[in-house]
Amino acid sequence: MNGIPTPSVDIQWASDAPDAPDESRLYDWVRHAAQVAGGVVGDITLRIVDEDEIRTLNRDYRDKDKPTNVLSFPFEMPEGLPEDAMEPLLGDIILCAPVVRREAAEQNKTLQAHWAHMVTHGVLHLLGYDHIDDEDAQIMEAMEIRALNEQGFADPYNIEPHTNMELHP
Repeated sequence: MNGIPTPSVDIQWASDAPDAPDESRLYDWVRHAAQVAGGVVGDITLRIVDEDEIRTLNRDYRDKDKPTNVLSFPFEMPEGLPEDAMEPLLGDIILCAPVVRREAAEQNKTLQAHWAHMVTHGVLHLLGYDHIDDEDAQIMEAMEIRALNEQGFADPYNIEPHTNMELHP
């Protein structure tokens, strides 16, 4: 590749999600987001779920009793274990297929473009980026825009109504 370290990715399917991207696209989006963030070595689990599972996770970990599009859970080393006791685990990204599908339609985006954005968004959260304050949001959004643009997708934050988000297929 280009010498920038990328994570290994394990994909878990807990949803039928017939219109979800194929695994090779999901792998590519995870790895590209990690490269844009400067590269990272470790393992990421990407789990595709339905609304019940993500709602439970969102309620239990964020006190929000509703489904959401993506959640990121960075791995935390158990106390007392030496740093080299385990392979580097980066964490889990949970994506809700029905929410991603619904948002893409509501926002007049292609489904592929919105999946690419949500995967990228989840990876950046996993790597410590956030959008709580304006300065952090600008940094994270710039990275998302760059990662998506490099893969042929338009800026997800500057969408003209009723346009196709993808620059090219």
